[in-house]
Amino acid sequence: MAHKIAVLPGDGIGPEITEQAVRVLSALGLDLEFETAPVGGAAVDALGHPLPPSTLDLAKAADAILFGAVGHWKYDGLARELRPEQAILGLRKALGLFANLRPAILYPELANASSLRPEVVSGLDILIVRELTGDIYFGQPRGVRKAPPGPFEGELQGFDTMHYAESEVRRIAQVGFRAAGKRRHRLCSVDKSNVLETSQFWRDIVIDVAREFPDVELTHMYVDNAAMQLVRAPKEFDVIVTGNLFGDILSDEAAMLTGSIGMLPSASLNASNQGLYEPSHGSAPDIAGKNVANPLATILSAAMLLRYSLDAGALADRVEQAVRAVLRQGLRTDDIFEPGMTRVSTSRMGDAVLEALK
Repeated sequence: MAHKIAVLPGDGIGPEITEQAVRVLSALGLDLEFETAPVGGAAVDALGHPLPPSTLDLAKAADAILFGAVGHWKYDGLARELRPEQAILGLRKALGLFANLRPAILYPELANASSLRPEVVSGLDILIVRELTGDIYFGQPRGVRKAPPGPFEGELQGFDTMHYAESEVRRIAQVGFRAAGKRRHRLCSVDKSNVLETSQFWRDIVIDVAREFPDVELTHMYVDNAAMQLVRAPKEFDVIVTGNLFGDILSDEAAMLTGSIGMLPSASLNASNQGLYEPSHGSAPDIAGKNVANPLATILSAAMLLRYSLDAGALADRVEQAVRAVLRQGLRTDDIFEPGMTRVSTSRMGDAVLEALK
């Protein structure tokens, strides 16, 4: 029986990079059925909404979703509910994609491309586990109002609500502990419990969950210190588990340790391992259509799709090894290019990965 893969290319460079990932998946001999649908700004243009019902239905019926990127400044004037970014939030909520896995791995061939000195980042291998469907991004109430009695009474005031339920914290903590148990057995929980009641609650629940995983060493770190330590001594981390807001920021910071956000894949999973797989970077509309974007993050996201949703770990290993092979060959897109290397286009990088797979 064929595995159904929903391909949602999105905006900007999304169609170019997802095309290369589909080529790679198609070359592995699996029985895969691909179906493409518009999402983000492309869906606004075609159907008047960033996540049309037909696209959502396709995503719900799929075994996995390969997602490109959404967003373009030309949509900034739209009402918030019609902006392209609402598509990804809608998919997370509708599919229950609560666990975001973002590996930050520095390939030896890219040590000089990192923004930090090679001796600080060589050998870097971090996994950030970010809770994805709670926290301030989804909390209610939210909006703009007249400020209540107090120092700013009568002024317009923007407000959002941060909250977590116990079950939300428990399930993401369990994902983090299980991941650490398959790696170096160290989990760092990041919060802001010295200021936020929500974070103190988070820490208390994570400590309780730790009793289920005695083989994993649990530490805690405030988010501001974690941000500093990621650039001071990033190799001290193994697995980081944190909430939606903090994880959004820290995972992008970690991405730059690897030389380029164009190298960073991600997986967003629900309780049944149905997943949405996307590169960590954005839609980069300034380079869209120029065939210069780096497709490797999307190809590596396809490897995560194989590993987590299709239970095809051996094939995922093959794809990851092929990516390492093209880097060893000195092939580089613009974002990771350095003197002495060979500059290649998006499609040529895809060709090279396919050749390495053979």
